[in-house]
Amino acid sequence: MVRESVRVPVVPSLARLCGAASLVKSGRREMSTVNEPNFLLCPADPGLFDLDPDLLPLFQYNCKQFASPQECLSAPEFLDHIRKVMLVIDAAVSHLENLSCLEEYLCNLGKKHQAVGVKTESFSTVGESLLYMLEKCLGTAFSPEVQEAWSKLYSAVVKAMQRGWDTHPEGD
Repeated sequence: MVRESVRVPVVPSLARLCGAASLVKSGRREMSTVNEPNFLLCPADPGLFDLDPDLLPLFQYNCKQFASPQECLSAPEFLDHIRKVMLVIDAAVSHLENLSCLEEYLCNLGKKHQAVGVKTESFSTVGESLLYMLEKCLGTAFSPEVQEAWSKLYSAVVKAMQRGWDTHPEGD
């Protein structure tokens, strides 16, 4: 099966962000100053598990079922998972002009997520948390153009991961 390369649609706002001192990369620097690894789950935000309670059972480490979202959120394994999510986002930002170089990695990452029971729809919740965190970190710099550019970048990453499902459809 021939796979389509990951392509971020070129829109004026994203093209500007790919330039020198882009706001996407500035946002990444701003995010890296956050000391807490669970910044995707800011206490003031609606919370990942509030947005989608069905995600909680997916986070079972060493066969441990968490009794509450708070127990999961404070688990070192979960915090490590959040760091990994941000490494993927960081790689995408670093390769804004050539996301296709991440295609194989992202497809395999999608397969891994499918294997543990993640549904492709769940990525919307993570994206919502990411955009919320960016808005809080960037403040007034989080303009509608910046939001659109980040949404398109995240969407391109998710689409590549979803292609991992294409080779092994859910339920197989």
